[in-house]
Amino acid sequence: MSPEDRGEELSDFAYKVAADDAGKRLDAVLAGQLDTISRNRVQALIKAGEVTVNGGKIVEAKYRVNEGDELVLVLPEPEDADPQPEDIPITVVYEDEHLIVVDKPAGLVVHPGAGNWTGTLVNALLHHCGDSLAGIGGVKRPGIVHRIDKDTSGLLVVAKTDLAHQGLSAQFADHGRTGPLERAYSALVWGAPASLKGTIDANLARSNANRLKIAVVKTSGRHAITHWQVKERYGPEDEPPLASLIECRLETGRTHQIRVHMAHIGHPLIGDDDYGAGYKTKVNRLDEPLKSTVAGFSRQALHAGLLAFEHPATGETMRFESDYPADFAELLETLRKF
Repeated sequence: MSPEDRGEELSDFAYKVAADDAGKRLDAVLAGQLDTISRNRVQALIKAGEVTVNGGKIVEAKYRVNEGDELVLVLPEPEDADPQPEDIPITVVYEDEHLIVVDKPAGLVVHPGAGNWTGTLVNALLHHCGDSLAGIGGVKRPGIVHRIDKDTSGLLVVAKTDLAHQGLSAQFADHGRTGPLERAYSALVWGAPASLKGTIDANLARSNANRLKIAVVKTSGRHAITHWQVKERYGPEDEPPLASLIECRLETGRTHQIRVHMAHIGHPLIGDDDYGAGYKTKVNRLDEPLKSTVAGFSRQALHAGLLAFEHPATGETMRFESDYPADFAELLETLRKF
């Protein structure tokens, strides 16, 4: 399964050359922007082909940059130590000798990676499960067969045996096309689509403008399909909807898929600063208490509330639902009163 299929965090560094850096060497500019990486290390990465300028690969450290150039440096993950058990509280929804289903809070990273080598769900699971999880599916991400973004809340299933890891991985790779796998997300978005349901079929790839983000692309990219349905609309009856509650079901599992797809059709998630930043000014025009509630919502309004799959050992269809977390529920109730 590819990193994009697993939905891994992106680890590139992107920089648009400012006027005072124009004319400087490529290695000097990058080293100046990256306090934790030496200039020698930057030079080695450039030589290895890990740097692009305006989308083209540059392998000469002495290359002179121009104002406005888009520089992207791919930062390989360092060879870190194996993740260690940490006593981090987790909400266990279901557990047997084969697998465990957890309700992940917003703010918790799923597995160790660049910038988050500790304090992750994997660290918590290693403490909770003990030796039964060690090494399943790989040392760095034991038991992980899918993930959700750090600031998305909701349900995850983790394998505790090789048999379970193989069976669950196959289901997630199939995306429920031939089996009972289901994933449904609740999203609070700005505005409301004109119709009550629809499907977004739009390929996704890293953005050329900002390589830390994902964008819809017309050619190449990875196939991505999201099915959506409007559950509720909010706002005065004689005006266009201010916001709506959307249920999204995934037919593919790409990085930031729901966030990018909903923004693509003009309805970005409330609180999503990456793909809905243009709506920040809209918050200031809201009436209280909605203004304060939306302004205080510090993440994308996305909750993985439904997860169903076939138990890899028993063949039983397992189905789990998760209540909205407190912040999502508060925002929802405030919108309903608007």
